Amino acid sequence: MRVPVKHDSTRCCNAKKNAAQAIEAIEQIPQKMRKSGFRSLLTLMVDSSMAAQLIDGKAVAETLINRVRVGVDARLAAGKRAPALAVILVGDDPASGIYVNNKKRSCEKAGVRSLSYELPGSTSQEELLAIIDQLNADDSVDGILVQLPLPKQIDPQLVIERINPKKDVDGFHPYNMGRLAIKMPQLRPCTPRGVMTLLEEYNIDPKGKNVVIVGASNIVGRPQALEMLLARATVTVCHSATADLAGEVGRADIVVAAVGIPNFVKAAWLKPGAVVIDVGINRLDSGKICGDVEFDAAREVASYITPVPGGVGPMTIATLLQNTLDSANLNA
Repeated sequence: MRVPVKHDSTRCCNAKKNAAQAIEAIEQIPQKMRKSGFRSLLTLMVDSSMAAQLIDGKAVAETLINRVRVGVDARLAAGKRAPALAVILVGDDPASGIYVNNKKRSCEKAGVRSLSYELPGSTSQEELLAIIDQLNADDSVDGILVQLPLPKQIDPQLVIERINPKKDVDGFHPYNMGRLAIKMPQLRPCTPRGVMTLLEEYNIDPKGKNVVIVGASNIVGRPQALEMLLARATVTVCHSATADLAGEVGRADIVVAAVGIPNFVKAAWLKPGAVVIDVGINRLDSGKICGDVEFDAAREVASYITPVPGGVGPMTIATLLQNTLDSANLNA
């Protein structure tokens, strides 16, 4: 079942092909003419026809939530209970609070039972671990998510590892990361899995492509690399010690930006026709939300690009519900 999003992969592929042919033809123009600026003019004319198609994460996420709802209804029809997701929020971080509320609303749409634990910022690590232990032992709970970041008195890695791997719907437990690494995925990290769903719905196959991931975090960069390897892409992960970041990005057929720095990835680095997946969500001093990629300029170079907001963000929550349903079915 495909998402009813408006896209035309043939048009984009043809545009990329035509652009490459035009630039090749330009290279045959006599040197004197190219020096006069003729090449720059024609290249600009070619590039202006290649505005990228937007990847609509909202539409894909909505369809994914509807699929989860169908799965939940099938469980209920079979006499089973609805999946249950427990979300723990420690402290009063505004962004985390908004995110948790969005999860609650999405649970309602999908028919997933939502359990909320809102704890004060003074909560001790022992108190949080005790709640996780209770949820681990509760057979009516299928998924446990602890909202990050956590207060400084709590070790996030210890918390992640305390969650039963079979209920780790965030996919961050070493057990689930390890399964992904050995090509036996079970509960997969939400954002990277959501990115793969976006590519699939837009008929963008990473197989055989050069994929460059900018950022090597445990939440996105590293598991995204494993997802791309699973899809048989050739993967490069860039980080703060990468010597020639622009050069690496320039060789990529697919770029995934996940560094958390506004407009960090420059349009000038991109290969014409590249697919650009922007995972970043940054708030500027002006209050405007932007991604990690120079969006307006990059859109004139890429073949497909995710907007921010409205691209990868909605997929993270939808995939969380998908993982919750998967967990309920695995543990039934």
